[in-house]
Amino acid sequence: MYSKQISKQIFTSYVLATGGAVGTALTLNSLVKSMPPLIGRMVPFAAVAAANCINIPLMRAQELKHGTPIYDDKNNKLGYSKAAAQNGIAQVVLSRICMALPGMVVTPMVMDYLEKRGTLCRYPWMVLPATLGTLGLCLTFATPLACAFFKQRASIPFKHLEPEVQCNLCKRFSGYPPTYVYYDRGLYRP
Repeated sequence: MYSKQISKQIFTSYVLATGGAVGTALTLNSLVKSMPPLIGRMVPFAAVAAANCINIPLMRAQELKHGTPIYDDKNNKLGYSKAAAQNGIAQVVLSRICMALPGMVVTPMVMDYLEKRGTLCRYPWMVLPATLGTLGLCLTFATPLACAFFKQRASIPFKHLEPEVQCNLCKRFSGYPPTYVYYDRGLYRP
């Protein structure tokens, strides 16, 4: 039963993220026809960003529905929090978009610059090496930097938790709950 539910969730997420990306790309392509070519080259980045905004929350819908585990500073499990799940998923979406940003924005800018200077007209063989070199350089630094934006073990203030979680923690800690609770942001999950 659980495997069937996961398969359905993956399929739904895939279809909606792909549909969102394609819809974004088609809409933006129709809007940027009369704009400079560089603007048109940014459409794939917008499509990837849209896909991330759809896919990641859908893939982690169970966390949004039931909460993600929260811990104290000694790594003792305290319960589950939907607020922590929302924070973690938002940070993962932002990290994934930032991972794509340099490769999908800097590369078109460099290629546009080389095209305007006439370099690519004089040396047409440079198109592929220049594209791959710029993209490779961007990916070399962008992925680790985007992963490092947020700590894997994140914290959330007690006062930002849901009222029922706050109530449970107050009872558990005899009216003196921890100032912060911790959760796994889940950067490496889908």
